[in-house]
Amino acid sequence: MEQIFSKLKFITHGEGFIDITHDLNLFIEKNYFHAGILNLTSLHTSCSLTINENADPNVLRDLKKYMQSIVPHDSYLSLSKDREEISYKHYQEGADDMPAHIKTSLTNTCLSLSFQKGEIMLGTWQAVYLWEHRFDQKERIINVHIIGEKK
Repeated sequence: MEQIFSKLKFITHGEGFIDITHDLNLFIEKNYFHAGILNLTSLHTSCSLTINENADPNVLRDLKKYMQSIVPHDSYLSLSKDREEISYKHYQEGADDMPAHIKTSLTNTCLSLSFQKGEIMLGTWQAVYLWEHRFDQKERIINVHIIGEKK
């Protein structure tokens, strides 16, 4: 068994999803791994990692819209009987920052994936996504830790 630690850099284009499956499989191949475990960690507090459908783009659109509906941008209504409107206190990095932190807390910042024959083991319609929660383009770093057998 061998292991390596590295980082992968991605440029996002605002709120939405980037399919990083190919990049991850290429990373495994370039480092000559055959089988093992790939651990991914986002080094940011306003984006997520997720596995979801890669066939119908409406799935990703619906996920984005649903998340926007449960995490509004400027304020939210309390769940108490009087439904008080509460404004976010954290806004120094932009109006989209606090909602992005909430979305990240509701999703994943780490994934652990098995791979065999140099490829991540996913279902037929699955892909690995970096989910950007901020409005603007961002540079995102994903920490990669591979433990496995080399070719």
